[in-house]
Amino acid sequence: MSSVSDMPALSPRLSLAPQGPEFSQIVLGLWRLSAWQMSAQQRVRFLEQALELGITTIDEADIYGDYTSETLLGEAFAIAPHLRERFEVVTKCGIQFPSAQKPLQTSHIYETSAAHIVSSAENSLRNMGLDSLDLLLIHRPDPLMDADEIAEAFTQLRASGKVKHFGVSNFTTSQFALLHNRFPLVTNQVECSLLQMAPMYDGVFDQCQQLRLAPMIWSALGGGALFEGKTEQSRRLLSALEKIAAELEVSTSTIALAWIIRHPVRPLVLTGSSRVQALREAVQASHLRLSREQWFDLWRASTGADIP
Repeated sequence: MSSVSDMPALSPRLSLAPQGPEFSQIVLGLWRLSAWQMSAQQRVRFLEQALELGITTIDEADIYGDYTSETLLGEAFAIAPHLRERFEVVTKCGIQFPSAQKPLQTSHIYETSAAHIVSSAENSLRNMGLDSLDLLLIHRPDPLMDADEIAEAFTQLRASGKVKHFGVSNFTTSQFALLHNRFPLVTNQVECSLLQMAPMYDGVFDQCQQLRLAPMIWSALGGGALFEGKTEQSRRLLSALEKIAAELEVSTSTIALAWIIRHPVRPLVLTGSSRVQALREAVQASHLRLSREQWFDLWRASTGADIP
C-alpha cells in the first residue's frame, strides 16, 4: 500500500447543495477558541496557517466560548481585514443559557422565534465584523419550532443580504423535512465518528443523498475518546486504526477522518484543535480513499460484530 505523504496539501472544495455555497471540505471549527488562550496576533497567524492548507471555511456559533468566540474571531479580522474576504463563515443560533455575558438570560432554553433569529444573526455580524454570513444554522431542534416563523426570518435575512444560505444542526430527518418544505436548506450539521455512526442508519445521510446535500460533521474524532482506550470499543478501534495507519504511513487521526470522508454523502468535516499538525492530518484525510476492506474493518472494530 502506498504512502499518501506526496498527496496534495490543500483541502478540496465541495458544494453543499446544487444551488448552495462552495466550502472547503475541512472546516476550521472554533468552538474551543476561547480556551486556546491565543493573543489576537496568534489568532491571525492560526487563520493564515489554515488558509495555507486550503481551509477556507470557519465554523462558529453565538454561544461558543460562553458567548465570546465570535468576538475573538472578530478581533483577529480587525487586525488583518484582508482575511475577512478569504474565509466563508458559518455560525449558529437558537440556544440560550444564563451567562455573565447575557445578564438578562435567566434560563437555558431553545429560542427560534423570527425576532431572535434575526437579532442573533445581526449580533454575530457585529461580533465578527462581517457584512454578511455565508451560512446560518439553527443550532438545535426546538420543540416549539414554528417552521413558518423560521422561514420568515430566513427570508428577511436573505433579502437584506445579511445571510446568504441557511441550514440546521442536529435535526432529525422529519424535522429537517418540515423546515426544508418551507425554506430551502443546504446542510444538516450532525455528530458522526467511529464511535457515533447514527447518521448512517437513522436516515440523516440517506436524506442528504436524496436531496444532494452535503452534511457537516462535528466531533469526528469522538472528542478524543477514540484514542483514549478507556472502553472495549475504543481499544478495538485503536488497534484497527493503528494497523491501517502503519500500512498507509499516516496518523490514526487521518485514518479516522478518512473513514468518515469515504462515505458517498460527501461530508464536510469540522476540526476542533489549535494544533496546525491536526489541521494537516485532516487535510491529508480528505485526499485518502480507504478501500472497502479497510472501511469495513473499522466498522467491525466499532460494532464488535461482523456485518450480517
